[in-house]
Amino acid sequence: MPDLSFEKQHLAMGAGPVIGIDEAGRGPWAGPVTAAAFWVNPDYFDQLPPELNDSKKLSPTKRATIYGTLTSGEHVFSVASIAVSKIDQIGILGATLLAMQQAAARLQETLISRQHGLIGLCLVDGNLEPALKMPIKTVIRGDALSCSIAAASIIAKQTRDELMRDLALDYPVYGWDTNMGYGTKSHSEALLVHGVTQHHRRSFAPIRRLLQT
Repeated sequence: MPDLSFEKQHLAMGAGPVIGIDEAGRGPWAGPVTAAAFWVNPDYFDQLPPELNDSKKLSPTKRATIYGTLTSGEHVFSVASIAVSKIDQIGILGATLLAMQQAAARLQETLISRQHGLIGLCLVDGNLEPALKMPIKTVIRGDALSCSIAAASIIAKQTRDELMRDLALDYPVYGWDTNMGYGTKSHSEALLVHGVTQHHRRSFAPIRRLLQT
Protein backbone atom coordinates (compact mmCIF):
# COMPACT_ATOMS: atom_id res chain seq x y z
CA MET A 1 0.00 0.00 0.00
CA PRO A 2 1.30 3.51 -0.73
CA ASP A 3 2.16 5.77 2.17
CA LEU A 4 3.55 9.24 2.84
CA SER A 5 7.13 8.27 3.71
CA PHE A 6 8.74 10.12 0.81
CA GLU A 7 6.60 13.19 1.38
CA LYS A 8 7.16 13.36 5.15
CA GLN A 9 10.91 12.78 4.88
CA HIS A 10 11.30 15.66 2.47
CA LEU A 11 9.00 18.00 4.36
CA ALA A 12 10.98 17.32 7.54
CA MET A 13 13.93 18.97 5.79
CA GLY A 14 11.94 22.20 5.50
CA ALA A 15 11.77 22.13 1.72
CA GLY A 16 8.89 23.15 -0.54
CA PRO A 17 5.81 21.14 -1.60
CA VAL A 18 6.27 17.52 -2.69
CA ILE A 19 4.23 16.46 -5.72
CA GLY A 20 3.59 13.11 -7.39
CA ILE A 21 3.55 12.64 -11.17
CA ASP A 22 2.20 9.71 -13.18
CA GLU A 23 0.76 8.99 -16.62
CA ALA A 24 -1.93 6.92 -18.28
CA GLY A 25 -2.25 5.74 -21.85
CA ARG A 26 1.23 4.90 -23.13
CA GLY A 27 0.14 1.59 -24.64
CA PRO A 28 -3.20 2.15 -26.42
CA TRP A 29 -3.55 2.27 -30.19
CA ALA A 30 -5.80 5.31 -30.05
CA GLY A 31 -6.30 8.48 -28.07
CA PRO A 32 -4.01 10.85 -26.17
CA VAL A 33 -1.51 10.12 -23.46
CA THR A 34 -2.35 11.89 -20.20
CA ALA A 35 -0.26 12.84 -17.19
CA ALA A 36 -1.28 14.20 -13.81
CA ALA A 37 0.59 15.98 -11.05
CA PHE A 38 -0.78 15.90 -7.51
CA TRP A 39 0.09 17.73 -4.30
CA VAL A 40 -1.06 16.22 -1.04
CA ASN A 41 -1.66 19.16 1.28
CA PRO A 42 0.30 18.35 4.47
CA ASP A 43 -2.42 19.93 6.59
CA TYR A 44 -4.79 17.25 5.33
CA PHE A 45 -2.61 14.13 5.22
CA ASP A 46 -5.15 12.38 7.44
CA GLN A 47 -7.99 13.07 5.02
CA LEU A 48 -6.70 11.00 2.13
CA PRO A 49 -9.09 8.20 1.10
CA PRO A 50 -8.08 5.02 2.97
CA GLU A 51 -8.59 3.02 -0.25
CA LEU A 52 -6.02 5.13 -2.15
CA ASN A 53 -3.87 2.82 -4.25
CA ASP A 54 -2.28 2.28 -7.64
CA SER A 55 -5.05 3.03 -10.16
CA LYS A 56 -4.49 -0.33 -11.88
CA LYS A 57 -5.44 -2.13 -8.66
CA LEU A 58 -8.80 -0.39 -8.32
CA SER A 59 -12.13 -1.22 -9.92
CA PRO A 60 -13.57 1.50 -12.18
CA THR A 61 -16.26 2.25 -9.59
CA LYS A 62 -13.81 2.51 -6.71
CA ARG A 63 -11.40 4.59 -8.80
CA ALA A 64 -14.18 7.02 -9.73
CA THR A 65 -15.16 7.39 -6.08
CA ILE A 66 -11.59 8.08 -4.96
CA TYR A 67 -11.14 10.49 -7.88
CA GLY A 68 -14.14 12.46 -6.64
CA THR A 69 -12.68 12.67 -3.14
CA LEU A 70 -9.20 13.68 -4.35
CA THR A 71 -10.49 16.43 -6.62
CA SER A 72 -12.98 17.98 -4.21
CA GLY A 73 -10.82 18.48 -1.13
CA GLU A 74 -7.89 20.68 -0.11
CA HIS A 75 -5.31 18.95 -2.27
CA VAL A 76 -4.18 20.43 -5.61
CA PHE A 77 -3.71 18.74 -8.97
CA SER A 78 -3.26 19.38 -12.67
CA VAL A 79 -3.49 17.30 -15.83
CA ALA A 80 -2.06 17.48 -19.34
CA SER A 81 -2.89 15.41 -22.41
CA ILE A 82 -0.80 15.10 -25.56
CA ALA A 83 -2.76 14.54 -28.78
CA VAL A 84 -2.23 11.73 -31.24
CA SER A 85 -0.69 14.06 -33.83
CA LYS A 86 2.07 14.99 -31.39
CA ILE A 87 2.54 11.37 -30.31
CA ASP A 88 3.14 10.43 -33.95
CA GLN A 89 5.54 13.34 -34.33
CA ILE A 90 7.80 12.85 -31.29
CA GLY A 91 7.05 9.26 -30.25
CA ILE A 92 5.11 7.93 -27.29
CA LEU A 93 8.02 8.26 -24.85
CA GLY A 94 8.63 11.87 -25.79
CA ALA A 95 4.90 12.61 -25.60
CA THR A 96 4.64 10.97 -22.18
CA LEU A 97 7.51 13.00 -20.78
CA LEU A 98 6.04 16.16 -22.34
CA ALA A 99 2.68 15.49 -20.68
CA MET A 100 4.44 15.08 -17.33
CA GLN A 101 6.38 18.28 -17.90
CA GLN A 102 3.22 20.24 -18.70
CA ALA A 103 1.28 18.82 -15.77
CA ALA A 104 4.07 19.70 -13.33
CA ALA A 105 4.44 23.21 -14.74
CA ARG A 106 0.70 23.85 -14.42
CA LEU A 107 0.67 22.58 -10.86
CA GLN A 108 3.61 24.82 -10.02
CA GLU A 109 1.68 27.85 -11.31
CA THR A 110 -1.33 26.92 -9.19
CA LEU A 111 0.73 26.38 -6.05
CA ILE A 112 2.44 29.74 -6.48
CA SER A 113 -0.89 31.48 -7.07
CA ARG A 114 -2.18 29.97 -3.82
CA GLN A 115 0.98 31.01 -1.97
CA HIS A 116 2.26 27.50 -1.33
CA GLY A 117 5.65 28.32 -2.85
CA LEU A 118 8.00 26.60 -5.26
CA ILE A 119 7.86 22.83 -5.58
CA GLY A 120 10.59 21.22 -3.51
CA LEU A 121 10.49 17.72 -5.01
CA CYS A 122 8.76 15.88 -7.85
CA LEU A 123 8.18 12.17 -7.24
CA VAL A 124 7.93 10.62 -10.70
CA ASP A 125 6.64 7.10 -11.27
CA GLY A 126 9.11 4.88 -13.11
CA ASN A 127 12.76 5.47 -13.99
CA LEU A 128 12.61 8.23 -16.61
CA GLU A 129 12.90 11.92 -15.79
CA PRO A 130 10.83 14.54 -17.62
CA ALA A 131 12.60 17.84 -18.34
CA LEU A 132 11.64 19.82 -15.25
CA LYS A 133 13.27 22.83 -13.65
CA MET A 134 12.55 21.26 -10.27
CA PRO A 135 14.21 18.58 -8.14
CA ILE A 136 13.17 15.09 -9.26
CA LYS A 137 13.18 11.67 -7.64
CA THR A 138 12.13 8.73 -9.81
CA VAL A 139 10.40 5.92 -7.95
CA ILE A 140 10.05 2.44 -9.46
CA ARG A 141 6.50 1.20 -8.82
CA GLY A 142 5.88 4.62 -7.33
CA ASP A 143 2.12 4.33 -7.65
CA ALA A 144 2.25 1.46 -5.16
CA LEU A 145 4.65 3.24 -2.79
CA SER A 146 3.81 6.95 -2.69
CA CYS A 147 0.41 8.44 -1.92
CA SER A 148 1.21 11.45 -4.12
CA ILE A 149 2.03 9.27 -7.12
CA ALA A 150 -0.94 6.97 -6.48
CA ALA A 151 -3.23 9.99 -6.45
CA ALA A 152 -1.67 11.24 -9.69
CA SER A 153 -2.15 7.82 -11.28
CA ILE A 154 -5.87 7.88 -10.42
CA ILE A 155 -6.31 11.42 -11.74
CA ALA A 156 -4.48 10.60 -14.99
CA LYS A 157 -6.36 7.34 -15.54
CA GLN A 158 -9.79 8.76 -14.76
CA THR A 159 -9.21 11.84 -16.91
CA ARG A 160 -8.03 9.83 -19.89
CA ASP A 161 -10.86 7.31 -19.57
CA GLU A 162 -13.36 10.18 -19.73
CA LEU A 163 -11.66 11.51 -22.85
CA MET A 164 -11.93 8.08 -24.48
CA ARG A 165 -15.58 7.72 -23.52
CA ASP A 166 -16.23 11.09 -25.15
CA LEU A 167 -14.45 10.00 -28.34
CA ALA A 168 -16.47 6.76 -28.32
CA LEU A 169 -19.67 8.74 -28.74
CA ASP A 170 -18.53 9.69 -32.26
CA TYR A 171 -16.74 6.40 -32.99
CA PRO A 172 -18.79 3.71 -31.21
CA VAL A 173 -17.66 0.78 -33.37
CA TYR A 174 -14.17 0.69 -31.84
CA GLY A 175 -15.35 0.15 -28.28
CA TRP A 176 -13.24 2.92 -26.79
CA ASP A 177 -15.72 3.36 -23.96
CA THR A 178 -14.60 0.00 -22.62
CA ASN A 179 -11.16 -0.76 -24.12
CA MET A 180 -9.94 2.86 -23.77
CA GLY A 181 -8.12 2.56 -27.07
CA TYR A 182 -6.08 -0.52 -26.19
CA GLY A 183 -5.51 -3.19 -28.81
CA THR A 184 -8.24 -5.63 -27.87
CA LYS A 185 -9.58 -8.26 -30.24
CA SER A 186 -12.79 -6.30 -30.85
CA HIS A 187 -10.81 -3.12 -31.51
CA SER A 188 -8.61 -4.96 -33.99
CA GLU A 189 -11.62 -6.44 -35.76
CA ALA A 190 -13.30 -3.03 -35.98
CA LEU A 191 -10.17 -1.59 -37.57
CA LEU A 192 -10.26 -4.25 -40.27
CA VAL A 193 -13.87 -3.41 -41.10
CA HIS A 194 -14.03 0.35 -40.57
CA GLY A 195 -10.44 1.46 -41.04
CA VAL A 196 -8.18 3.89 -39.21
CA THR A 197 -9.49 7.15 -37.70
CA GLN A 198 -7.76 10.44 -36.97
CA HIS A 199 -7.55 9.35 -33.34
CA HIS A 200 -5.43 6.27 -34.03
CA ARG A 201 -1.69 6.42 -33.43
CA ARG A 202 -0.27 5.93 -36.92
CA SER A 203 3.27 5.56 -35.57
CA PHE A 204 2.23 2.41 -33.66
CA ALA A 205 3.13 -0.78 -35.52
CA PRO A 206 -0.37 -2.36 -35.69
CA ILE A 207 -1.87 0.83 -37.13
CA ARG A 208 1.08 1.43 -39.44
CA ARG A 209 0.75 -2.10 -40.84
CA LEU A 210 -2.94 -1.55 -41.56
CA LEU A 211 -2.19 1.65 -43.45
CA GLN A 212 0.39 -0.17 -45.57
CA THR A 213 -1.96 -2.95 -46.72
